[in-house]
Amino acid sequence: MKIVKLWYIFSMLIFGVANSVHATSSVWKVSNGKSSLYLGGTVHVLRADDYPLPAEFDQAYALADTLVLETDMAKLASPQFQQAMLRQLSYSEGQNLTQHLTPETYELLTAYCESRGIGMQVINNFKPSMISLMLTMIELQRLNFTGMGVDQYYNDKAIADAKPLGKLETVEEQLTFIASMGKDKEDALIRYSLEDLKTLPIFMQEMKVAWRNGDPQALVDLAITPLIKDFPDIYQSLLVQRNNNWLPQIEAMFNNQQTELILVGTLHLVGKDGLLQRLEAAGYKISPL
Repeated sequence: MKIVKLWYIFSMLIFGVANSVHATSSVWKVSNGKSSLYLGGTVHVLRADDYPLPAEFDQAYALADTLVLETDMAKLASPQFQQAMLRQLSYSEGQNLTQHLTPETYELLTAYCESRGIGMQVINNFKPSMISLMLTMIELQRLNFTGMGVDQYYNDKAIADAKPLGKLETVEEQLTFIASMGKDKEDALIRYSLEDLKTLPIFMQEMKVAWRNGDPQALVDLAITPLIKDFPDIYQSLLVQRNNNWLPQIEAMFNNQQTELILVGTLHLVGKDGLLQRLEAAGYKISPL
C-alpha cells in the first residue's frame, strides 16, 4: 500500500477488527461489567449498491443514547472549513509546485492530469498532499463512489431522531493531520500517488469485502502491515497518536449514564495499537454484536 491507498484510508476509513477478535462483525460491544458502549467502523464514501448496510449498525444505533463520530460532520462540510483547508494546503505567494518536485515527477503528474482533463494551472499552487487527495477523490468518483457514507448516514439519522451527537476530535485537528502527511517527502508522495492510482479499483474492492466480512487478517494485510513498512512515521501520527488521544475519552464514557455508539475507521481498530485490542488489554470485555 502506497500513498493513494493511505489517502483513502485516512479520508474514507474502512472498518476493521483487532487481531484478537475473530467474529465476522462490523460492530462490537465493549463492557466493563457495569456499563457498555458500542464500537463500529465505517466507510465514509460508498456506492449506492452498498446499501443496506450490515444489520449490526442499525442494531447498535437503536441501543445507543448518543452517537459519537470522529469529528463534527457539519463543520467538516462547511464553506468555512473548506476555505481553511484550501489556505493551509496551498503555497504562499511566490511558491508553487514546480519548486518542490523534480522535473521528471512534474512531467509524470502533468501527463496524468492531462489524461483526466485537469489543467496544471488548476493545481500548481496546491501542496502535494492536497493534490494527492484531489486525484484520489477524482478516481473514487470515476469508480462511482459517490454515495453517502456510513458516518454521514448515521449523522443525518441522529439529527432527524434528535439523538445527541458527540465527537472525538475537532475538524481543525483533522486538518493538521492532513497537512502533515508527506511533509519533506513531496516528490515521493506524488510518485506513489500516480503509481497507486492504477491499482485503486482492486484495492477498493478488497477492502470493502474485508469490511463486510469482518476479516481481520485481510484488513491487516491490506492496510496495517504495508503502512508500518512504508510510512512508519505516518502510522505513528495518523493512528497511534490519535488512538492515544481518543482512548481516555472512550474510557470516560463508561462513567456516565448514557450508552454510546462510536463510529471510527479501520486502522483505529486493527492491529496491536488498535482501540479494540487496547481496550481488551485494559480489561474490558469485547464481543461482536
